[in-house]
Amino acid sequence: MNIVLINLLPHREARRKKRRESFYVGVVASLLAGGVVLGLIFMGLNVLIDAQQSRNTFLQEQIDQLNHQIRDIATLRQQIEALRARQRAVEDLQADRNLPVYLFDDLTLDTPPGVQISSVRQSGASVLIQGLALSQERVADLLRALAGGRGWLEKPELIEIHAVEQRLPDGDTQSMSAFQVRVTLRKPATAKKPAEPQPHKGH
Repeated sequence: MNIVLINLLPHREARRKKRRESFYVGVVASLLAGGVVLGLIFMGLNVLIDAQQSRNTFLQEQIDQLNHQIRDIATLRQQIEALRARQRAVEDLQADRNLPVYLFDDLTLDTPPGVQISSVRQSGASVLIQGLALSQERVADLLRALAGGRGWLEKPELIEIHAVEQRLPDGDTQSMSAFQVRVTLRKPATAKKPAEPQPHKGH
């Protein structure tokens, strides 16, 4: 009987080598595919980042323009306020220059018969009036006229009143009432045009 011996080791070694080669090829292919995928992802992220940076740049430019416009508006408002302040200052100076005229016009209209103004002193908006009256009733008439609010004078306040003896031109003396009254000058914007003087009743 003849026995035939077949050596299978080379075939097995060849199959193992083929499997190893297939495995390595698969690994390499997987690595290449993974690299391609990562490359595509990286490229996509770069595109998104570039797009976001472009939007950020555009938004920053718009913000800078708005900030510039806001600064221009703030500067314009300051200039407008400065012009208004100058206008008010000019108007106040003009009104202050005319106040003495208005003051004496009002005193002429509001002073009733029997009252003589001897002194007028102004300090800011406060005016101190001194004078003589034939009676206390005439002083009361003056206070009522000043309180009427027809012109530039308001808020009369009687500071002092007392009896004095006034020498007449013929040498005789007459009892009169010396008084001090404080009034307030209205602001130009609130002052009203003086009305025509009303006749005062004699006492």
